[in-house]
Amino acid sequence: MNAKSKNGTKGSKIVALRLRLLLIVPLLMISTPGKVNPVKSEFVVVIDAGHGGKDSGALGSSSKEKDIVLAIALKTGNYIKQNIKDVKVIYTRDKDVFVDLDKRADIANKNHADLFISIHANAVPKGVSRNVAGSETFVLGNDKDNKNLAVVMKENSVILLEENYTTKYEGYDPNSPESFIIFSLMQNIYLKQSLEFATIIQNQFRERVGRVDRGVKQGGFLVLLMTTMPSVLIETGFISNVSEEKFLKSSQGQDYIASAIFRAFRDYKADIDRRSSFSTVREEVVAAPETEEIFFSVQIATTSEKRELNPANFKGLDQLHEFAETERYRYSSGRFKEYMDAVAYRKQITDKFPDAFVIAFRGNTTINLQQALESIKKKQN
Repeated sequence: MNAKSKNGTKGSKIVALRLRLLLIVPLLMISTPGKVNPVKSEFVVVIDAGHGGKDSGALGSSSKEKDIVLAIALKTGNYIKQNIKDVKVIYTRDKDVFVDLDKRADIANKNHADLFISIHANAVPKGVSRNVAGSETFVLGNDKDNKNLAVVMKENSVILLEENYTTKYEGYDPNSPESFIIFSLMQNIYLKQSLEFATIIQNQFRERVGRVDRGVKQGGFLVLLMTTMPSVLIETGFISNVSEEKFLKSSQGQDYIASAIFRAFRDYKADIDRRSSFSTVREEVVAAPETEEIFFSVQIATTSEKRELNPANFKGLDQLHEFAETERYRYSSGRFKEYMDAVAYRKQITDKFPDAFVIAFRGNTTINLQQALESIKKKQN
């Protein structure tokens, strides 16, 4: 096979992966079709301790990334549980086990998480100065200058330890820079919120823990790509640096890092709560009869008191819908036959309603989003 043919094949695989993700990610957002989801009255945060089990992650002179980040993850979760009410903490792992990248994202998606925090530790490759130090927080995005490519490739290479990874990830090659073209094509509808949270984290690391601030960055991390909520990946420090490794492996150092992440979470959640007098808790209701038309809308608010369907009451938005349940009134805006049109509309109104999200209707009744997408797909086939 000549070079041109090889590149064509690789490009086809990348496009195939992009299309597969565009179809699958929306389906991961909600639960099994046909079942009634309970009313969600709490904020759900999923804390992901990177690596684990057969995957040690980065190696220091006397420590392993998998052990350090597990300790920090558990401490972070405990701080949240002890200090903030109405928050459910879920771990992707709470012991030394290996968890596939797609399974980590699946845990967050199936639990309707409001926030995903993946915790890691960094290391420089051989031949690079061991004095490199500091903390940095990543969000999903396209790093046009490839400055963060080494970190992204290191974290994504975990899939090489998974069974049938070439099948699961449709030919994605974590060792190939060409594979990262998919991230310039993907749309991250949670970028703004992810950036806000990442910035708060870095401020905490710098101002309260005294860490070297390496900033907020963007990169094509698979674990972030496959989640369907605001998500960040934290590189807490470099265990290739002797001084920083000593700090990160110490109980006190882990307490400081965990408490910084906790405070960032507390401030992020408080900021969301202050932005509007509305609550934007995600809820699902029982499906309507299948004979009526399916359309998509964007939920913008949940209130305890009924509001008139007037644009003035919803920051100028029109095409408003109201649906009441369990002593609450839910409101959405827009009516779209195509799911991606609703996604695009949601992006347009994020300045007014940052926590809005796409929902599905059949007739005048909200239905499970996955059920709606699968019903449309069945009709098209």
